[in-house]
Amino acid sequence: MSLRNLLLAAGAVLWPLAPASVCAQAPPSANPTAAPQTAAAPDQQGQDSDQDSSATLSPHSESSRFWASGQGNIILQWHPAFRSPYSGPNSLSAAAQSATSRVFTLYLGVQITKSFEVIFSPESAGGAGVGAALGLAGFTNLDVVRNPELGANPYVGRFFVHKTFALSSESEPAERGPLDLETTVPVRRIDLRAGKFSMVDSFDLNSAGSDSHLQFLNWTIDDNGGYDYAADTRGYTVGVEAEYHDRGWAMRFSEALMPRVANGIQLDWKISRSRAENFEFELRPTVIPKRQTIARLLTYANHAEMGDYREAINAFLAHQTNVPDIVASRAEGRVKYGFGVNLEQPVNSWITAFARWGWNEGQHESFAYTEVNETVSLGAAGSGDRWHRKLDHLGAAFTDNQISGDHRRYLQLGGSGFLLCDGNLNYGHEKIVEAFYTAHLWRGVFGSFDLQHVNNPGYNRDRGPVLMPAMRLHVDF
Repeated sequence: MSLRNLLLAAGAVLWPLAPASVCAQAPPSANPTAAPQTAAAPDQQGQDSDQDSSATLSPHSESSRFWASGQGNIILQWHPAFRSPYSGPNSLSAAAQSATSRVFTLYLGVQITKSFEVIFSPESAGGAGVGAALGLAGFTNLDVVRNPELGANPYVGRFFVHKTFALSSESEPAERGPLDLETTVPVRRIDLRAGKFSMVDSFDLNSAGSDSHLQFLNWTIDDNGGYDYAADTRGYTVGVEAEYHDRGWAMRFSEALMPRVANGIQLDWKISRSRAENFEFELRPTVIPKRQTIARLLTYANHAEMGDYREAINAFLAHQTNVPDIVASRAEGRVKYGFGVNLEQPVNSWITAFARWGWNEGQHESFAYTEVNETVSLGAAGSGDRWHRKLDHLGAAFTDNQISGDHRRYLQLGGSGFLLCDGNLNYGHEKIVEAFYTAHLWRGVFGSFDLQHVNNPGYNRDRGPVLMPAMRLHVDF
C-alpha cells in the first residue's frame, strides 16, 4: 500500500463526518505542535497497562520495541460578516465564510536498543483555513499553513534518531508516547536528537496550552507568538538537538535550518548563510506544596537573508519602489533574535494555569512563524475530573499581540508581510479571547466546540471585531 493510500485509509473513519468547506482552495493544514497524548502511562514495573486505554481506539504496548499510532484532526471554523471599511491583499475576508481543515498523521517508531530509537512520522494535510489563513497574526486554527500550492499529498513530517546517555544509575518512570518510546529514563541524562522534527516538539512546551488536537486552536495561545522558530511552511525543520536533564531542572539547545525565504517550503542547507540557534532553560521548583511549578526561559537567534522594514520604507519614500517591499530589501548576514518566558502552575488536581511572554527585535522581517514582535498570553485549562469525565478537556485564555514601530509603519504605508496587508493600518493591539470544551465521545474519539473573539484583526482598529466559532473532531488510534 502506498504512503498516500495508507494515510487516506487512516483518515477514512473521519472524513465522512467532516463538513464540506464552502471556501475556494486555500492553504492545507499542517504543523501539529504537540503529539497527541495517546499512550497510557506506564505502571511501576514498566509492563503493559490499560490505564487510560479508552483515550485511544487501540491500546499501545508499554514493552514492545515497536510503536505504531496515529491521529486525525478535522476542524470546521466559520465567522459572520464583520465591519470593514476597506481591505487589502492579505486581509481576512469581511464576508461571512467557513472552512474545513484536516490533518492525518501516522507515528511509527522502533527501539534499536533501550536507549536508541528511530521515529518516522508521515502526514497528510488538506482543506482550508478561513480567509486563506491571512489577515490575523494570531490565526485561529493552528492546523492551517499559509501556502495554497502545497496540496494534500502526503509528506514526511518527522524522521529523526534519538539517543539517551545515562549520567546516573538512578532512573525514573517516563510516559511513553509517539515521539519518545522510553518507559524509564535516567534521572541525570543527555538526550540527543538529529533529523527532521518541529522545534516546538521540545521547545516552548506547555501542558495546558500546546496541543491543537485537544486544547486551544489559536496560533499565539498554543505557541509563543514572539517565537519566530525555524520552520518550513508546514512547521518542520532539519537539525540537531541536545538536552540535559537533572533533578529540578533541564536545559536544551538546538541548531536547525531556516527556510530559504520567509514562510518558504524549501530549507536552506548552507548553514554559513542561514541557520537558527535555540536555547531553553527549564526550572521545576515547588512554589505550591505538592504542585510543581514549571518555568521555561527561551532565547533564539535566526540567521537568514532577511528584509529590513526601515530600509523598505525609505526605498518607498524615495520613490524607488511603488509600495514598501520587504523582499527588495533582503540581504544576507542578518540576524533576528528574541526571548520568551513560559510558565505553568497546577492550581489543583484538575486545573493548570499558564502564561507566556515573548519578544523579538522588530527591525527585520517576521520570517518563519507569524507577524508578532511582542506577545503576552494568560489562561487556564483542565479536565472534567470534577464531574466524573476525566478525559474531557476545557480551557479559556487571552492573548495580546503587538508589532514594532517599523513593522507598523511598513503596514500603514501598504507594505505586505506573508500574513498581513490591509493596504492601510489604524494600529491597535490584536487581542484574542478563546474558550473551548472537548468531550470524550467514545474510546479515542473526541469532539470539541471552540469560540474565539478577535479585537483589531491584523492590528487594525478599523476592522472587526470578529467572532470565530469552531467544531473539531479528533481521533487517536
